[in-house]
Amino acid sequence: MEVGETSDEKLNTILSKNDQEAKIYRRLKKLRDYYLKDIRKGMPQIPRRVSGYNLDDLLPENNFQVAKSLVGTESTCTVFLEATFRLINQPKKRSLLLLGYDAVFEAGDHVMEIMKHKPIGLEGMDRTLVNYMHRKELHEEDLKFLPKGDAWLLVEFGGDTKEEADQKAKALMNELKNDAHKKDSPSMKLYDDKEEEDRVWEIRESGLGATAFVEGLPDMWPGWEDSAVPPEKLGDYLRDLRDLFQKYDLHPSLYGHFGQGCIHCRVGFDLKTKKGIATYKQFTDEAAELVVGYGGSLSGEHGDGQARGPLLEKMYGKKLMQAFHEFKELWDPDWKMNPGKILDPDKRDENLRLGKDFNPGEYETYFKYPKDKGSFHRATMRCVGVGECRKTNSGTMCPSYMVTRDEKHATRGRAHLLFEMMRGGELKDNWKSKEVKESLDLCLACKGCVNECPVNVDMATYKAEFFAHYYKNNSRPRAAFAFGLIDKWAKMASPVSRFVNFISQNRITAPLIKYIGGITPAREIPKFAEHAFTKNFKNPENPDLDNAVILWPDTFNNYFFPEVLEAAEKVIKSAGFEVIIPEKHFCCGRALYDFGMLEKARSYLENILKALRTYIQEGVPFVGLEASCIAVFRNEMGNLFPNDNNAIRLKQNFKTLPEFILENEDKFDFVKLNKSALMQRHCHHNAIMTYKADLEVLKKVGVDVHVPDSGCCGLAGSFGFEKGEKYDISMKVGERKILPAVREMTEDLLITDGFSCREQIRHGTGRLPSHTAEILAEALNV
Repeated sequence: MEVGETSDEKLNTILSKNDQEAKIYRRLKKLRDYYLKDIRKGMPQIPRRVSGYNLDDLLPENNFQVAKSLVGTESTCTVFLEATFRLINQPKKRSLLLLGYDAVFEAGDHVMEIMKHKPIGLEGMDRTLVNYMHRKELHEEDLKFLPKGDAWLLVEFGGDTKEEADQKAKALMNELKNDAHKKDSPSMKLYDDKEEEDRVWEIRESGLGATAFVEGLPDMWPGWEDSAVPPEKLGDYLRDLRDLFQKYDLHPSLYGHFGQGCIHCRVGFDLKTKKGIATYKQFTDEAAELVVGYGGSLSGEHGDGQARGPLLEKMYGKKLMQAFHEFKELWDPDWKMNPGKILDPDKRDENLRLGKDFNPGEYETYFKYPKDKGSFHRATMRCVGVGECRKTNSGTMCPSYMVTRDEKHATRGRAHLLFEMMRGGELKDNWKSKEVKESLDLCLACKGCVNECPVNVDMATYKAEFFAHYYKNNSRPRAAFAFGLIDKWAKMASPVSRFVNFISQNRITAPLIKYIGGITPAREIPKFAEHAFTKNFKNPENPDLDNAVILWPDTFNNYFFPEVLEAAEKVIKSAGFEVIIPEKHFCCGRALYDFGMLEKARSYLENILKALRTYIQEGVPFVGLEASCIAVFRNEMGNLFPNDNNAIRLKQNFKTLPEFILENEDKFDFVKLNKSALMQRHCHHNAIMTYKADLEVLKKVGVDVHVPDSGCCGLAGSFGFEKGEKYDISMKVGERKILPAVREMTEDLLITDGFSCREQIRHGTGRLPSHTAEILAEALNV
């Protein structure tokens, strides 16, 4: 069926037939006519109402809109195959006005005054949200943009020109200034800089991430997270809602779509004890009565499901609930569509993800999970099902899902499988689970979820942890030894690099080497450099540690691209620093993590911390050039050794070259290159270090950088080298955006700092990108 707006003429035409569609429409019309008065009286007419079914869209004055009556039915009625949307014009220019108030209720009081000025966006947030962000070190640099206050309204205006948008904002500001004698008049700040506006919006948009799993506080859950009231009553509702929270000793932050009266919050319900669950039920009963008293909706955005389905009768009464039942039965007579949700739902304390009997096994793990109270099972609960990982047109996560479109390859699907594994219900094999292994095997460990997931799920770490346990009972693939121990093979191969390159590139011997190493025949084995960087480097005698820098000779650049290390050495020395390298061969062990070889990875780091402790304790800066290796010291090391002071010191002192340059900016002298560049961002670099410093330094040397939203390159360490399905996925990921972008590029330079990215681009396009260090060496004023 195709449904939508139905004029009287069209309705009569449909009803004159004798097919299934006519039968449904006859029953819909009969239902509408019978409950006409109840629908008009009992359906709140507010901007945000997604509780129950939209029977008011069947009213004559709404042209019997069958499509809209089905919107928000949460798959309890039918399946949508196609949908036509009403689009809203995107304003050409925007202006953002931020208003600060003494309390979130006062911000709610001013909503209608502001709405008279017709903003295109009106969002609100309170001080508690900002405090949570401080605790989690989330967007801390952006918080300086907030004006004075303990609650804020973000008011956005649009126009054809920036001046038009600004003028609308200034008109509101003038009105508020004229009311400055009022006790609750706000502080104000108008933003004209696009970057600053975006950073302010990031504060508001990080609400879910800021309120989930805050260290030192009870875990916070949905359950009463999106109630909505008429906007004109928002201030009073917020006062009463805060009082209700305090009655139960609950202290969530309040934020949301204030212009539409919708309030978001995650609440620290105790869902693991009988008493806590009883309190949760009692609170939501009272909260439902409160919002209904304000003529509002239990849900203004997320829907009812099982959490609020049992409360719907408080909102609609028995007669409309009967109408909802008849509406569902009309579409779903056998009650097969998502049963137990919205109507005749399971009890609120049934099927809880936790519950009073929740008692997952705790296991000794390699990583210590300091942000999850040392618990792997708590880490697997981080996912709250938002589905940001299911996007397919932007960002990094989740590259394998972007190709397969299979939920088990999304971060969400993997997190839920791990949770079920820990709970021991459907998946009873724990660390031996073939289902979990199958799902995680195609994770590229890109770490995109670390900063793109609203709750910072770290699937690369969970994958490494799982494989560390899984391979205690199963044989590792050949590729694990070929790639996981790459530092040892490279050290052995380097002195005889010409011979090794000959047999690895020879059409007779190369296939055998690839077979032994589990490498796809489609890939060329990377060639070793003729000489490693460390072979000819001589450390200065008696270096001044106050003026020294340790240049980290990572395995990939040292043995494959020593010219990158030579360029970095030249740049650092140009500023008057003494460059030193470790006296013996060390490796961060990056390649070990993909195969769960965590005992060996831990020993690698222990050796580094022990051997280099003098430099670490003296605060000598470490500068790295391979993004994935720096990420080990900035991410994995802290998870393996959270209480080791030297590990903490090294994490703080391990820098990218651009970060080091910015910290010592006055000592470097560069000329302007006046060139353009296309840059592929390495996933680990983007997730752990960010590219802010890189872009700033390149701008200083006159390089105009274009960074396409290309996501992962697809090679991901050993992933794209392995034969079969992994190679195919690797190339499909690369062909999504970055490989076509390189083939079509018109820029002067091609830049990427990751070994994997360089190899993928060379394999897919024949072009070898430059490293940022090489560009900076070219820009030295010498």
